[in-house]
Order: sequence, then C-alpha cells, then structure tokens
Amino acid sequence: MVLRGVNEPNLVHFWTGTQQDYFTLYRHTVDVIKGVDASLRVGGPATAQSAWIAEFLAFCQQNDLPADFVSTHYYPTDAFGEIGADTETQLANAPRDVMRDRAAEARRQAGGRPLYYTEWNVSSNPRDSLHDQPFAAAYVTRVLMNVSDLVQGYSFWTCSDIFAENYFPSVPFHGGFGLLNLHGIPKPVYRAFELLHHLGTDQLSVQGTHQTVDAWVVRKEHSATVLMTNHAQPSHSIATEIASIQVTNAPEPRTAYVERIDETHANPQRAWVDMDEPTYLSALEVEQLRAVSRVVKEPVGWRYEDRTIHLDCDLPPHSVAAITLEFRNHNDARIVAR
Repeated sequence: MVLRGVNEPNLVHFWTGTQQDYFTLYRHTVDVIKGVDASLRVGGPATAQSAWIAEFLAFCQQNDLPADFVSTHYYPTDAFGEIGADTETQLANAPRDVMRDRAAEARRQAGGRPLYYTEWNVSSNPRDSLHDQPFAAAYVTRVLMNVSDLVQGYSFWTCSDIFAENYFPSVPFHGGFGLLNLHGIPKPVYRAFELLHHLGTDQLSVQGTHQTVDAWVVRKEHSATVLMTNHAQPSHSIATEIASIQVTNAPEPRTAYVERIDETHANPQRAWVDMDEPTYLSALEVEQLRAVSRVVKEPVGWRYEDRTIHLDCDLPPHSVAAITLEFRNHNDARIVAR
C-alpha cells in the first residue's frame, strides 16, 4: 500500500497522520490483503526522504507482521536548503553522490528485502527549467548507473508533464516533471532512458576516474557500449572534456558509432527557444521538435593495434555520450577508460 505525501511538503497530502497512525493502518492493511491471498506482497513505509525504514521494519518484527519489500522516495533536493529555496541552490548543496548514498543506506536498512524507490527525479520542483535540459539527462544517467546494484525498482516521476497532482501551463517547456512535454515531445531525459534501455545487461569493469566525467561499459551479444556522462551540480566547475578510451584484449570492431545528448543534440527545448518560444505550437512545429529530439547515430573513428581499440570522445558540460562498438563475434573484453 502506498500513501503518497508523507513528509513531502511540496506535494498534495493524501494522508497526514502520525507514524503510529501509519503503523496501525499498515497492520490492518496486511490483515486484509493477506486474508484475500497470502501470496500478495505488502510492504512500506512508502515515505519521502527514505524516512521511517528502520522504524517500520522494527514495528513489523515486533508485531510479527510481514514486510515483503521496502519502498520509499528520494530527491537530490531533499534536505539541502530551506523549504522554498530555489532548486539550483538546493542542488548545489547536494553531494554529488547523494542518490547512491541514500540508496546504500536504505539498502542496508532493508536487509535482504527488495528495495523500491517509487518516486524520484532530479529535483522536487514541478516548475524547474533543468527538467527540460540536457542537465537532467546527464544527472539521471549517472544516478541510474550508480544505484543499479542497490535497488530492485527505481520509478521516475513522471512520464509526462500532464499529470493530476499539479496544474500545468500551456507553455510547451515549463520545467515540468515529465519525460515528455505537453505535446508528447521527448525531452533529453527521455532519450537518456532510451539509451539505457538498449545497453544490455553484462556490465564490465572500468578503470579511470575524473572529477566530472563517469564511464560505464555494458556488453551484449556482438557489441559493447561505452556510456559516458560529464556532469556537475549547479555552481560547480565543469568544462568540455576529452575522454580517451582503450578497449583491451578485443577484436577489431566492424563498426563504431556515438549517440549524443547535450546542448546541440537531442535537445528540443533549445530548438523551441530558437523558434522564439511560442506558447502554442502548430502541428508542423511539434513534428519539427520531435525530429530534433531524436538521438542520431554518428560514425566514430578508432585506431586498432595490439588487440587494443583506441577512441577519443569530446564531452561538453552536462552531456551523455554512448559509443557502441559492434564486433563480428561475441568476445570478452576488458575496458579501460582514462
């Protein structure tokens, strides 16, 4: 059972009782649901800011109640600034790895139970321009790759700028929560999920660190993708970087291409600004912005010697780049990024 709004001052409250009220409600909920079918899973505490997890599980243990999973919410703007502070200040104060740190703590508290974050985004502000920009794509990509070993489910809020919890203006890009804007035009963050969806499941080790650049390598049959982000929180230093990549113990690739999300790639909000920010879009303008939003495969050059593939890739600020190497045969390869 999910009760939204606990400890979430920025959202509509469906239930605002005390912790003990919630525990009492949970006890009755378990009795009813398990009475219908004991195989149905019930869990909680369904709070914001990863709150009450330890207390909830202690209550369940003390009262011999099942807790089949742990669910909660967390935004990187939580607890990093006064209520009502602007989003950029909150994000500037948030540690770079706050989402992984909070998920790791929740993972420890949950023990062996499945852990679900049923609400998150780059901020809890329903009207922030960062949601429409490549910043969100880079941030979301980094967060998802860094928590993949900790959570069983990580549900992004929301699919569309059209949702019932808040009014939505007519402006096509108004900083809404959605992956899609009011017209169904994919934002950069939508394209980030699209890239992640095609990665595969066999993640390889990566060597090399950088202050703002992160890299991961995921392999599937006959290909490997080097996924990179260049990201920093607002007010922190960031610049265009050149990533030098070496793929060792590898056959020569059949082909290689890069897919980009940045200020000049897959960024319909910028194209809308170049249109002089029309409030109401024509059908033609909608199609033009959808076309601009698409991720394009661009060929990448490489050098191959001593069973090592050498590539270079420029990464503008707040960007995502996915370089896919396609091989003729499935092959084990150790990836070294530096």
